[in-house]
Amino acid sequence: MVFCVSVCATEPNQATRRWWSHVEALANDGMEGRDTGSEGYRRAARYVAAQFETAGLQPAGEQGYYQPVPLHATRLRVDRSTAALVRQDGSRNLRWLHEITLNVQPGLPNQIVAGLVFAGLGTPPAGIDLRGKLLVRLGAPVGTPAANRPAPPLLEGVTGTLTVDNLDGPERRRWPVAYAVNLALVGAAAGAQNPRPALALNPAVAEELFKGSGHTYSELKKLAGAEQPLPWFELPAALRADLHFEVADLSSDNILGALPGSDPVLKNEYVVLSAHLDGYGFGEAIKGDRLYNGAFDDAAYVATLIDLAQKLKEAGTRLRRSLLFVVVTGEEKGLLGSRYYTAHTTIPKERMVADINLDQLRPLFPLQLLTMLAVDDSTLGDTARQVAEPMGIRIQADPEPDRNLLRRSDHYSFMQIDVPSAGFIFGYEKESPEEAVYRRWYADRYHSPSDDLKQPWDPEAAAKFNEFFGRMVAALANADERPRWKR
Repeated sequence: MVFCVSVCATEPNQATRRWWSHVEALANDGMEGRDTGSEGYRRAARYVAAQFETAGLQPAGEQGYYQPVPLHATRLRVDRSTAALVRQDGSRNLRWLHEITLNVQPGLPNQIVAGLVFAGLGTPPAGIDLRGKLLVRLGAPVGTPAANRPAPPLLEGVTGTLTVDNLDGPERRRWPVAYAVNLALVGAAAGAQNPRPALALNPAVAEELFKGSGHTYSELKKLAGAEQPLPWFELPAALRADLHFEVADLSSDNILGALPGSDPVLKNEYVVLSAHLDGYGFGEAIKGDRLYNGAFDDAAYVATLIDLAQKLKEAGTRLRRSLLFVVVTGEEKGLLGSRYYTAHTTIPKERMVADINLDQLRPLFPLQLLTMLAVDDSTLGDTARQVAEPMGIRIQADPEPDRNLLRRSDHYSFMQIDVPSAGFIFGYEKESPEEAVYRRWYADRYHSPSDDLKQPWDPEAAAKFNEFFGRMVAALANADERPRWKR
């Protein structure tokens, strides 16, 4: 079976035309990728608020439809910072974001000059001095059990870590990295004082790192892949980095709208519908394109919320419970908007009966199978199956729990305040053509400039999911009993 999405771009059909117009409005180049706190994000937020007003949603923020989220930004100035591997016979410059990157944190030093020690299995043998050194480690493939294991604590006197990235897993860091920035909620618990630098190296230059050590990257990677013990050894090189940071305080809005319910009692309860508006904005160019439009991550599902609100108004539908539309900022920077909202709710959290979050979907092939995160944790899974079955959709549990998707989108913030929550992903059978399309999307488009309006998609699948979503929302809002946790 060959899907059109594998060979050609697709135009909307009648059922998706208006929905796709909202996607175009939010993911066109003029929105500049909607980076958190940017002018492009503010334009997109104004668009969402205007659409909420047109659809008859009541303002539910702190300032009309808006809830300002106060943030503190620390950004590595790659145009001024330098890095190099230094040896006795010379040095080899490393290009920031292309060959090396840094986990930016407030309080990092402005200079790193440190020898390198490869961290093997267990404790270091006698004779290896770790004081003032960077520990070199091999990264585990993202989405595998090894990647979820906590890193061993840094030994006393160690300067920090340099991890050789691993690009073999179902997901991977994209090189070049878009940018190196840390965004944090103002007033959040402070991080460690004088944090130790955590750097990552593009494996494309890993053999250069191990030059002259008596070991090669390919040898060590093969041992790690076979789960064989890795040796400890010193590398005949040091890393020198001169770091320049730019710090700023900024604000970026959540956008909140409410649709009151019709039942005299149940209207005081709310079904929360959430999606994130932010994207990656401008970053390092890939194939000459430095604008990360974020069409399916996550403009398409903000558009689904807008489209649902418009459909309910046009149909004159009155649901028994109220709906709360929550479009959040800063998801790509650590679920910041949803974390802020769940700590500063504009309605009492006890009145929130469920959160259905739209992210991680992708209408790339016919919709027959949906993965539902947390499907068996609450009665939301039962409702989803009841809605999906007559539509010819099967609901399954997450087949890849090691990717940790449950904790990587905004439903998780609502789970932390005890609200039954769930998210969805277009599912596939193992080793099917659908899986190949799905994997290719993550390899080529996820968090990249090619997640744009020109990419292939399946309009019938998009329409079918939007219909499923609307039916599930109605089922939750009209049910006699509110959803409950099972465990």
